[in-house]
Parts: sequence; C-alpha cells; structure tokens
Amino acid sequence: MWPAHSFEVRPWVSANRAGNREDRLFTQVTTAIPPLIAAETFAADSAVLLACENATIAITRLDVGRGVALAPLGDFLLRSESVASSKIEHVNAGWRQFGRAIAGVKAGSEARSQLAAVQALTTMIAAADAGTITAADLLSAHRQLMEGNVAEARTAGTFRTVQNWIGGSDYTPRGALFVPPPPELVLGLIDDLITFVERTDLPVVAQAAIAHAQFESIHPHTDGNGRIGRALISAILRRRGLTRKITVPLASVMLSDTDTYFATLGAYRRGNAAAFVTYVADAATLACDAADESADQLEQMPAFWRTLANPRSGSSEESIIDALLARPVLNADTAQEITGSSDTATYRALNKLTDAGILEVISESKRDRVWAAVDVMNELELLSDAIGRRIDPEA
Repeated sequence: MWPAHSFEVRPWVSANRAGNREDRLFTQVTTAIPPLIAAETFAADSAVLLACENATIAITRLDVGRGVALAPLGDFLLRSESVASSKIEHVNAGWRQFGRAIAGVKAGSEARSQLAAVQALTTMIAAADAGTITAADLLSAHRQLMEGNVAEARTAGTFRTVQNWIGGSDYTPRGALFVPPPPELVLGLIDDLITFVERTDLPVVAQAAIAHAQFESIHPHTDGNGRIGRALISAILRRRGLTRKITVPLASVMLSDTDTYFATLGAYRRGNAAAFVTYVADAATLACDAADESADQLEQMPAFWRTLANPRSGSSEESIIDALLARPVLNADTAQEITGSSDTATYRALNKLTDAGILEVISESKRDRVWAAVDVMNELELLSDAIGRRIDPEA
C-alpha cells in the first residue's frame, strides 16, 4: 500500500481583515503533509501492470509509427496538450487568438497564456532530452508560464513562501477542498520528488503518474501548478525514452472528465496510488488512439488542399501547401521564406489559398497580416472533442 498523506492542524492568522465574518473568525487550518517517496516501493497488482503495459504499447506505436513518418505530428500534439492543459485551468482563447499569439501579433491574455504553456512544456521536454529533470527545470518552466501574467509575474520561477489552498474562500482556507503542505516543507518535498523522478526501476507510466500526483499535492507554486505538473508527466515519458517524437495528449482526457481526474488524485492522497496510475495509464491508451486518428486527418490534408487550390507543380501555392502541416501559422515573411519567390508571387499564393478556404487571415491589422491553416488549427479542437466522445459517447 502506498503511504497516505498525513494532516497537521496549524494556527491561522489572517494578513488583513478582508473577507466576511467567517473569514475573520477563521483561526486554524488543517494542512496535508505528503509522504516522502524517493525510495518508496510501488507494489502494483496484475491489473495495474496490464494497464501500464497497454499504455506503453499505445504510446510506442504512436511515437514510432506516426511520430517518425509524420514529423509535424510532434509539434501538433505538443500544442494540443498545452491548450487542453490550459483549458483545465479555465484558460481558453480559441484557435484564432492562439494563432495570433503564435505569430507574435496582438492577442488576448488567454491566448498568450496558452502559448506560455506551450513554451513551458517545451522547456520541460528539452530538459528531459538532456537526460535529467531538476528543480531548476521546474522553475524555468514555471517562469516561462507565468512571467507574462501581471498578477503572478513577481512569483514566476519561484517556489511559494506562503500557504496556498484549493477551493473555498478567496481570503482564507475556510472551506478549502485541499490545503497543501506549509511553505517551509516545499523545498524538501521537491528535492524528494526529484530523486523519485530520477529512478529507473519503476514502470515508466506509473512513475510519471505518481510524480504528477505528488507534485499536485505539494502544490509548490502560488499559481500554475496544474500546467507544470501535467508537463512533468510528458517530461518523464521523454526522459525514460518512451517518447522520442510525440507528446501524449493526456490533458485532453483529463479535460473531458475533470471529476474523475480530481477524484483519483484524491485517492492517491489517501494512499491508493494504484487508482491514479491506472487512471493515467488508461488515459494514455485512449489519448494515443484518438491522436492516431488525428494523424490520419493531418496526413490527408495536403492532398485535400491540392484538390481545392489545384496548384501548378513547383508553384508558390504548392510550396506553402507542402509546409502547412509544420507551419500552420505564418506571416508574409514566413511565407516568402517557404516559397523563395518574390513578394508579389508570395502574396498572390496566399490570397489564392485564402480564397480556396485553406488559409484564413486571423490578424486584426491589415498591415501585419497573419494567416492560419484552418484545418490544422481546427484539428486542435477536434482532437479534444474526439477524446471527449470516447469517454462519454452521449456528450
């Protein structure tokens, strides 16, 4: 049995008199104390091991079968995972705003936040590719995620030094659903978690799931814990060599049924790590199957675009079509880099592809226009929808 969290009652002194009367009368808080897990043994039964094995097979099939043959799938799934992970935190800009953020033109705060999540996940995976995942890597990813958030910029890239909580009052932990450990325990718990992440004697999927659950229990940042914690799953899968080209779109599964996601996290805290490991393993299998269908759709897009635009061989239109899976958002400079042709020929090609419905102008400014491949960007949403239907066919 995995060790359950313990709890500690501590005095609570409000920093000010904000909130209602109940907040002002709140005098003690019960904090959760996660166990140290660096050397903990995970004794899984045959059902849990089978779920992990099925997930491993599904991930390997997607990574080797699709990630190599369809190179743009890697970037597509990384963006999909980051967008879905942001949606769990109620950050949802829509693909057009997200495309503007990718292009670096004026975009809303939610779109910029989604792009920051892409950059944070990229940082975590790069660290894993280098062979290690450290506390400094967590902080670097968190800095990228949060430094553009005006309210959180001051604490971006840091571990918290204050008590936080989930749910309940905005002013005190009164009525909180979960109260993480006190701030003075955070660094020790993170060091213990990093030691656990460095192990190679655990099933990969189980290790990634437990690390995520432990990270969420520690809740080491004042904000951004969910997105960094889910990025940690992807980083562990990469560090252990289970993925080399793709990112498993696990967040889309979690987004489709957040009740089950949070309930199994709760089971982990009660000592039932097997429940959360099984949940993540089953989610990975389902996500890979849906991603395989998205790969089919992406693979067929260039041929479909050719039927719409009927480009001449070697034309600027054909060059752009050939590049759209890898670069679905582009401005005039990017397009000219792709075509290698004149401004006039490039703009003519962009206009033709726009008229054909392959591209859409998504920028607000007529001066610095940005185009997006409609089908590719729509597929970001459709993948999450497809996963949702697999979980609940009647939804």
